[in-house]
Amino acid sequence: MMFTGCNGAPGNSAVDTSGTVTADEAGDDSRDKALITVGFSQVGAESDWRNINTESMKESLSTENGFELIYDDGQQKQQNQITAIRTFIQKEVDYIVLAPVIEDGWTTALTEAADAGIPVILVDRMVSSKDKELFTCWVGSDFELEGKKVCEWLNEYCKLNRISGNDIRIVNIKGTEGASAELGRSRALRKAVNRYGWKLLDERSGEFTQAKGREVMSRFLRQYNDINVVYCENDNEAIGAIEAIEAAGKTVGCNIKNGEIMVLAFDGSSEQALEAVRSGRITCIGECNPLHGPRVSKIIEDLRNGVTPEKYEYVDEDIFSSYEKITEISVDDKVYPVEIMKQ
Repeated sequence: MMFTGCNGAPGNSAVDTSGTVTADEAGDDSRDKALITVGFSQVGAESDWRNINTESMKESLSTENGFELIYDDGQQKQQNQITAIRTFIQKEVDYIVLAPVIEDGWTTALTEAADAGIPVILVDRMVSSKDKELFTCWVGSDFELEGKKVCEWLNEYCKLNRISGNDIRIVNIKGTEGASAELGRSRALRKAVNRYGWKLLDERSGEFTQAKGREVMSRFLRQYNDINVVYCENDNEAIGAIEAIEAAGKTVGCNIKNGEIMVLAFDGSSEQALEAVRSGRITCIGECNPLHGPRVSKIIEDLRNGVTPEKYEYVDEDIFSSYEKITEISVDDKVYPVEIMKQ
């Protein structure tokens, strides 16, 4: 709920009021040597979650807090991010923060950073390098656990409403192929499909965007006439899917016995998505916390004080729903409360 009011992050064409500069604008001659310099390569600005995450980083790593943040928008392209890392190395920044667009393909760039003696902090998504010494630490979400929570919520709903597993006909609007969030959430869904006997009709990437989510859902509706659950791997895809469902003359909601299509989602970081939960248009959201800026700031403080941070730092996250009959779910023998949201 706290995330409401965070707005979209700017691209890499301007200097913002926090003193953040873009990679192109950061000149070595103008650098304040008293500040801690951090190069931040962000995936892009594809979603509300991403924009809030960027703002959190900029607020925490501001001039007022003792940092010079060199920000680079990767625009969803790995090569852009690799170029940014090499630019940060050339500018001899103190730290590199990377939110990798996908997991594979980082060994060379991270080796160059390690050779330059620059610690690399990963945020949000993982890298798949076998050499774990190429990055100092990672902070973010357990994406497979997020998926398990939402899938277990659906299983509880089915049990309460006496819906058999083979009556669940689900489509998955995946995130960016190869991204940690996509891999974890998709893996959790496939495991639940096998465990509970659900019918997974199709899976396609919505690229974590509203427009692509709408496009993929429209295609699903033309191809399948019996969909009753949509598993969307972020808020923006879910909003796009709802637009497509309603444009097709169908109704979103939790009453799948009465022909409604249930929309499940992840993030819970925009007011639009939270309002959709309150109104029942999104039935359940697995939270993904985007506020990593303070955590990264603390990691840098620890490193400068000679304290070794945890290699992997997972954030705590909730589950949101307006369906009042499910107040908790159990995953791997641990109970998680469900936050019931009302108008």
